[in-house]
Amino acid sequence: MADNRGLKLFGFEIRRAGQPTGTKNKLDSIVPPTDDDGAGYVTASGSHFGQYINLDGDESKDNSELIKQYRGVAMHPEVDAAVEDIVNESITIEDNKSAIEVILDNVETSDKIKKEIQEEFKSILSMLKFNELGHDIFRRWYVDGRIYHHLVVNESNTKAGIQEIRPIDSTKIRKVKEIKSKKDPVTGAKIVEKVDEHFIYQEKPGQQTSGVKLTTDSISYVTSGLLDDQRKKVVSYLHKALKPINQLRMMEDSLVIYRLSRAPERRIFYIDVGNLPRGKAEEYMKNIMTKYRNKLVYDANTGKLKDDRKHMSMLEDFWLPRREGGRGTEISTLPGGENLGQIDDIMYFQKRLYKSLNVPISRLEQEQAAGLLGRSTEINRDELKFQKFIDRLRRRFSTLFLEVLRKQLMLKGIITNEDWEAWRNNIIVEYSSDNHFAELRNAELVRERLQTLDMTQQYVGEFYSKEWVFKNVLNLNEEEIEQMKKEMAGEEESGETDNEDEAPQEQEAPQPTPVKIVKDDEE
Repeated sequence: MADNRGLKLFGFEIRRAGQPTGTKNKLDSIVPPTDDDGAGYVTASGSHFGQYINLDGDESKDNSELIKQYRGVAMHPEVDAAVEDIVNESITIEDNKSAIEVILDNVETSDKIKKEIQEEFKSILSMLKFNELGHDIFRRWYVDGRIYHHLVVNESNTKAGIQEIRPIDSTKIRKVKEIKSKKDPVTGAKIVEKVDEHFIYQEKPGQQTSGVKLTTDSISYVTSGLLDDQRKKVVSYLHKALKPINQLRMMEDSLVIYRLSRAPERRIFYIDVGNLPRGKAEEYMKNIMTKYRNKLVYDANTGKLKDDRKHMSMLEDFWLPRREGGRGTEISTLPGGENLGQIDDIMYFQKRLYKSLNVPISRLEQEQAAGLLGRSTEINRDELKFQKFIDRLRRRFSTLFLEVLRKQLMLKGIITNEDWEAWRNNIIVEYSSDNHFAELRNAELVRERLQTLDMTQQYVGEFYSKEWVFKNVLNLNEEEIEQMKKEMAGEEESGETDNEDEAPQEQEAPQPTPVKIVKDDEE
């Protein structure tokens, strides 16, 4: 039990009008509110001596060890390649272009407020150094399954907003929900009265030391959104890859051991010992072994000859005595392993690992990839699933920017909490995408539409209208259709004017010379 006697919350807190500290339930319940943030629930017990909260439970230790396990798995070459592919697909950083932008087209507010929101969003990206460290930030969130940032604010001047955003190691901090309950006088059941949320920071996790309580507003906290089977702990996207990677490593290690032990060809020496007694026979065998196993080798480091005699091992030859009456001294060869090239089991576990990482196998096994990137012949169902997976990751990761933006705008008094609740679903975080891939995909899409248009052209006016072709073949909306018609009308007018200007300069076509037909009698 860690003693939190007299410990108060550290960090700023955004107070809403008419809202007291803590989260009160509107209705009485015996069940605390649930969330996907993986916060552990603790029960506060109080007396006139102070308040005690258990901070050093197994939950904190397990989370820390689990995160370290994820980081170890991410260091394996196969997993690292998959993670890099996911991060590169999610975060695209180009020169002279922001990796992430906020779109406010659907937000109903003045242009002045929109401009201020845009400026504050750019300020947040600058404090995060996202254009330089965006790849590392996203990778850290993806591997750990969570990411924490401390929002540093001058509490004497909160109107200045967030001054600095500092990353926090995920193993040193965790979210805690403190339940304060009361006893129902009728049923005797414990009714949840209030739930206070805060963060506990410990410099050395697992030790019997009290941590620092931090307010929820001073911490930016984004999880993967995935929970374990008991829905109590936040897990990483690499959680389901733990078992396949361990199986693959064991199979690879066993394969190495098998090849080392079975690859070399070993000899069997049958030494004729005649009628020598047991002791004499063994001595004679040792003398023969010593005589023929003495190896004088050249040491390149010292320039001297040294005796490289070694003890018997499983990789060396066998020496067996043979009594009189046998075939005498004989040397035979024990063949090495014949199935050393079979790695079907290794390939099986490798494919299992690739499937657990949600990355198409064709991306990780380069031998199977052929053709140009982005061609329609390459876009299969796995690529479409992978793109949807990337979109889900982006939407989840966008919580980092939106939560920090909300706190920044409310601290500076630009918006209120009511405004944010009304706009939150209309604020879009747009990620920069790979231009090369996007161009190739759009070119393929336009090519397919034009081919379909060419096939339906003969039926326009008879079975289909031009309006139907605009909507169903070219896939244009009402605004795009109207814009297209205006542009076509303008081009026709400019074309008529050009023809009138060019008419005087055109030369008349030469008239054909009449041909006289002469009859035979006229000749």
